[in-house]
Amino acid sequence: MHTALFGYLPTGASANSTQETNRQMRKRPIPLEAEITRLVGHRFPGGSYTVAHWENFLLTQCTGAELLCDGQVHPVALFHLPITGAGTSIAEMFELGQAESDLSIMIESYDWEMFLPLQEDTCYSVSGGINGAQRCTNPEGKLYDRIVFCFEVHTPENILAARTTITWHYTRDTL
Repeated sequence: MHTALFGYLPTGASANSTQETNRQMRKRPIPLEAEITRLVGHRFPGGSYTVAHWENFLLTQCTGAELLCDGQVHPVALFHLPITGAGTSIAEMFELGQAESDLSIMIESYDWEMFLPLQEDTCYSVSGGINGAQRCTNPEGKLYDRIVFCFEVHTPENILAARTTITWHYTRDTL
């Protein structure tokens, strides 16, 4: 079984296998509203994350920018550092909201707040959880669930260095 993540097919997958996966996933019922709203307060295990120089170099090159001075980490690391550091994954976040498929997630926003520059080779503690979850209806009358994830990144001295708030829409009955 192959699943496309964000529209990309894995090696060896075909559009037909993806269509078959989507047909199989359609059988998943729309979760009850109470199942979604009770996600508020869910906490991820937490953990730590250290950005090595090589990782910062590659991330920075992907943006087309030059390395920042004095070992500062490029802000693009805030796409993955908080999720991985908090002990979760995009796959788990999809599952918590009972996504119909990898293609059923719509991004509302990624809000990054940086209070201190992140530094290479510094071990940051990371915590996170779900701060909001509600059932919504769009102007066309289609259901979706709006889930807000919040992650905090703290220095070794326990000072808040960054916060990311990720808001996703879990579209329903769209396959």
